[in-house]
Amino acid sequence: MKAIIIGSGLGGLLSAAKLSKAGYEVEVFERLPIIGGRFTNLPFKGFQLSTGALHMLPHGPAGPLAQLIEEIGANVEIVRKKPIAVIRIPRKKGDTDYKYGYKDLLFENFRTPFSVFNRIKLVYYAISTRKKSPSGESFEQWCKAHLDQDWTVRISDSFFGWALSLKAADVPVEEAFAIIENLYHYGGPGVPMGGCKAITDALSDIIQSSGGIIHTSSEVTGLKIKNGTVEGVLVNGECYLADLVISDIGHTATATLIGEKTGITGMEDYKRKSNNLKPSAGIKICISSDKPLIGHGGVLLTPYAKRVNGINEVTNVDPKLAPEGKHLTMAHQCVHWKDVDNLEKEIELGLEDIKDIFAGKEYEVLLIQSYSNEWPVNRSPSGADLDNRTPIPNLYVVGDGAKGEGGIEVEGIALGVKKSMQDILMR
Repeated sequence: MKAIIIGSGLGGLLSAAKLSKAGYEVEVFERLPIIGGRFTNLPFKGFQLSTGALHMLPHGPAGPLAQLIEEIGANVEIVRKKPIAVIRIPRKKGDTDYKYGYKDLLFENFRTPFSVFNRIKLVYYAISTRKKSPSGESFEQWCKAHLDQDWTVRISDSFFGWALSLKAADVPVEEAFAIIENLYHYGGPGVPMGGCKAITDALSDIIQSSGGIIHTSSEVTGLKIKNGTVEGVLVNGECYLADLVISDIGHTATATLIGEKTGITGMEDYKRKSNNLKPSAGIKICISSDKPLIGHGGVLLTPYAKRVNGINEVTNVDPKLAPEGKHLTMAHQCVHWKDVDNLEKEIELGLEDIKDIFAGKEYEVLLIQSYSNEWPVNRSPSGADLDNRTPIPNLYVVGDGAKGEGGIEVEGIALGVKKSMQDILMR
């Protein structure tokens, strides 16, 4: 059986490696000159920056991605260190245990500002909401209706801004609780030693050692469809035949490759849904310092900042991601859809946050990266992902445009790939 993979992002490489292990003949086509997409390393001034993801797996060594990597046989070490996350809150009048005008609260104590009654309500509604059918309500609406506290919205915006590059108002309440449930089930983040590239390189080695081929600088421009199935892909005017095609470029771009007037049942509805997806956007600020800025290997959530949602300092886990004696810190901020056309202003606000958060500390801004439109944080916002299957039975979509329920970023990609592989390999 021959499988062609369109795109060598994390979803594409996971799929290709899994199929290679299952005995498929695999060929990967990547339009860029490098593999990994938004999940690899970018060497810069001796630092190993990331092209997208922040060198961190949301559920660390216990999550869906780590499980799939191990199942495939990729040799990658993923390290989780405590605290997994802390929340920075400002000084209150009369407080004596705050340093520098703020206090870092352990993430597991996020309920501390709630009254006892609201803590009980949170547990009750978390359990009952997951059992209900979809309500169409956002997590922000749910918070205001049941908890009605400024703190709830702030910490929700910070967490979902960091984890999904969305505001709580844009996350369906059912998806929010699925994410929270997974967080408690799998645990918090971990860092792959060597960064994102350690994973994509390991997957690439598996593909090629199994006889698979990875083409770079090779863009798929169309699909060859006959009798309702895909027979191959078009690359530079040449047709490459396949029994199975997996797209890692999202549903919208995949629908474009399909073309017009296929006569396939459900195709018009599929294209309409694909075109209605709104990619999530964000900004990453990469920072160098001689001394640690946050001092731990988890996430610093910043619910009282103007724009920055969270910060991590991966060199507290893997010092080799920076030159000797240096630290690499990365701040992420959600860019709301209404602000995508004003990225320069959003960057300015993010830099102001960095200045406030690290007041009195010495640091250098290395690089500012923005993610939107055709190079987004996610091609499909969490909770709005379409199924991995398409109306064409041997055409699947994986990656950040087709994540699994409750999957944070790359964990969702792994869940989508796992679902697709189960469907394909059990046929």
